[in-house]
Amino acid sequence: MKKILLPFDGIHFSESAFDFAKKLHEKNPILLTGVFLPQISYANVWSYADGMGGPLFVPALEESDKEVIDKNIEKFEELCKRNQIEFRVRKDFTDLAMPELKKETRFADLMIISGQSFYENMGSGDPNIYLRDALHDIECPAIVVPDHYTFPSNIILSYDGSESSVFAIKQFVYLLPELSECNTMLIYVTTENGNDIPKEPYIEEYLTRHIKDLTISKLDMDPRKYFSKWIADKKSSLLISGSFSRSAVSSLFRKSFVLDIIKEHKIPVFIAHK
Repeated sequence: MKKILLPFDGIHFSESAFDFAKKLHEKNPILLTGVFLPQISYANVWSYADGMGGPLFVPALEESDKEVIDKNIEKFEELCKRNQIEFRVRKDFTDLAMPELKKETRFADLMIISGQSFYENMGSGDPNIYLRDALHDIECPAIVVPDHYTFPSNIILSYDGSESSVFAIKQFVYLLPELSECNTMLIYVTTENGNDIPKEPYIEEYLTRHIKDLTISKLDMDPRKYFSKWIADKKSSLLISGSFSRSAVSSLFRKSFVLDIIKEHKIPVFIAHK
């Protein structure tokens, strides 16, 4: 049984994030922990600078907001009971929102977060920076889910031969073996024609031990220009990414093409990093 973390930003309840957790539970029972944060900016809660610099001050809740949060907790508990999901509730955060939430990720297998709610609640500023920092600071893999999606029947493994990309793939394989029967495509994206897929025999040997239907493809394209359009045609898919690594090819990830996919609410994205 996996422990999955589901953070809610106060007055907003992400139906899509809960639905994704519910569908995982239908395949393999889970323990679902709902974390109900006060109604404050996600940009502040998740800021890497705030998380590293000390406790984040959380202002006192308005009574009306407290009522909405309490109703959302009741809704979460009712949905869990209705779907026979074992659950826990975390609430009443004071001035330690980021350290407490980071601690929760340390003791969880997976976090599911609503990408659309993240962007809506950030306010001004560069959303890619804040989401990147949020995903950098957590201590478990995460799935970022759009508000409107189809539960994946296809898996897309992004691969560049680096330790980071292989780590993300292995985390996915270990955590979600129930998705191993999905059609799975390993993709290597290169801007240089003729480049071979790095260490292809090794990654193929590993994946064929875990994946039933595997295709390996090399995409000759500039991901910053074309990958988002390419993946838009891959309906019912989950993208596996080891972004935020330091390899040369992964610098393409740092130029935000994975974050752009999240921002455009195309498909769910699984992200894992060391």
